[in-house]
Amino acid sequence: MLVLGLWLTNCTPRYAAPSPASPVSGLPTGTGGQPWWNDTVFYQIFVRSFYDSDGDGSGDLKGILSKLDYLNDGDPAANDDLGVTGLWLMPIHPATSYHGYDVTDYYAIHPDYGSLDDFKLLLAEAHQRGMRVIIDLVLNHTSCQHPWFQSAQDPASTYRDWYVWSQTEPVGSGWHPSDAGFYFGIFQECMPDLNYTNPQVEAEMKNVVRFWLEEVGVDGFRLDAAKHLIEQGSIQSHSPATHTWYEGFRSDYKAINPQALTVGEVWDSSVAVKAYLEGEELDLAFSFDLAKAWILSARLGKAEEAASLLKREAGLFHPNQFAVFLTNHDQDRIMTLLADEMQKGKIAASMLLTAPGVPFIYYGEEIGMLGKKPDEMIRTPMQWSAQPNGGFTNGQPWEAVNPDFTTKNVAAQSKETGSLLNHYRKLIHLRRQYAALRIGGYLPVTASQPSILAFLRHSSSPDETLLVIINLASEPVSDFSLSLPEGPLLGSYRIAPVLAEMKLDGFTENLPATSTGGFGEYRPMTSLPAFSTIILQLLPVE
Repeated sequence: MLVLGLWLTNCTPRYAAPSPASPVSGLPTGTGGQPWWNDTVFYQIFVRSFYDSDGDGSGDLKGILSKLDYLNDGDPAANDDLGVTGLWLMPIHPATSYHGYDVTDYYAIHPDYGSLDDFKLLLAEAHQRGMRVIIDLVLNHTSCQHPWFQSAQDPASTYRDWYVWSQTEPVGSGWHPSDAGFYFGIFQECMPDLNYTNPQVEAEMKNVVRFWLEEVGVDGFRLDAAKHLIEQGSIQSHSPATHTWYEGFRSDYKAINPQALTVGEVWDSSVAVKAYLEGEELDLAFSFDLAKAWILSARLGKAEEAASLLKREAGLFHPNQFAVFLTNHDQDRIMTLLADEMQKGKIAASMLLTAPGVPFIYYGEEIGMLGKKPDEMIRTPMQWSAQPNGGFTNGQPWEAVNPDFTTKNVAAQSKETGSLLNHYRKLIHLRRQYAALRIGGYLPVTASQPSILAFLRHSSSPDETLLVIINLASEPVSDFSLSLPEGPLLGSYRIAPVLAEMKLDGFTENLPATSTGGFGEYRPMTSLPAFSTIILQLLPVE
């Protein structure tokens, strides 16, 4: 626990201002005038579980630093790294829990993870590789052990109004009794909500943001529990006051760094999510609806759900300005949901990494790690090798490594041409190579067979068109055709495969466009293999 007296003399933040990290190198502001995050595939890391550098059983920042070459070795021409160009670090601040979502000091690094200098070094090394780094920002609540809340239990304290109190038992959920009265904490007893109607709270949290952007040099924030920020009476999520606050927040952090990213966790329907991405609020928010659709389609081997949601999301959000994922740290892992069937895992990865939006990959997803709630079981240590404890630590791990680490690990899958890991690598590097996959528009293509998901990704600057064809079924599909009623195509095209992990029988090398810019009854090959992903480039014939 922190020394209370260090914090309570006034609202001035307690830190020694370090020099900021070096700026990002190796990446443009954004292809085709789009924001930089459209050129980015993010990798979500739970620091405690990624890699332990000192043998104490807990992952740390130096551990991530030692594994940067696995994530991105800084050579865009090499294909032996994973190829991700962004990192999202789950909470790195001191906290009372193992997961860190109950912060006790917003200006420091959790001692299990290292020091602020360790973080600055990691940030600088990532930036040298052209990688951006965002960190979890827990705005909604603190720990009950935070000095602010400890002081707030005194009704006479200047920190009393930093939280939400009632002297009589309120009606409704989220209230907790204490000797000092009833306080509001929507998630847990030891996570009291901050009171953003208090200007001092607002000023302090905006100073936290300034510290990490300006003094340290992070590239943005993932905003935890974004929809719960300000309650208004019985409205505990999506309140008008929450939206108003984000508008002011945006102007503040963009004034510090116009390139800074905010991505919100708005765990709700995409219709509700959309409100945070209109006007002047957040840059991105996660599409939970699309993640569910991809999982369902991969499980059933039918494209209907994925095709329907992709079409809806592409029309609902601004082009490519939303975040996409499969599962995260709060959900059963994707391969558990897919019954550990690797081919279905590949199909899910294909949908994620060829779709519009900004992709986020949960650590270990690329090697098919398993995990089912409770939460500790979906946040187990990364499986690096068949060595004891999966190569994660030389000590006793904070949580046991999954028992399948001896066969399912990075070292083993790196050697297997057809592994899930190498499938992720190919897709990520293709996304880096082809602008149409990063910033291109999305046009659904009608397939004559229910297991086929097909769509066009087209960008005008640069001029590039890709046709994505995914067979979700466990059996080959023959006698199928694709059609696009209207689109951006002109004239005739030569077809060149850019991803085909098997021989394409009866491949059709030419495609004439219709007068409406689409195509009709196109048969790209005589048979589409089971669980296959085919990406074809359409090259204009002069």
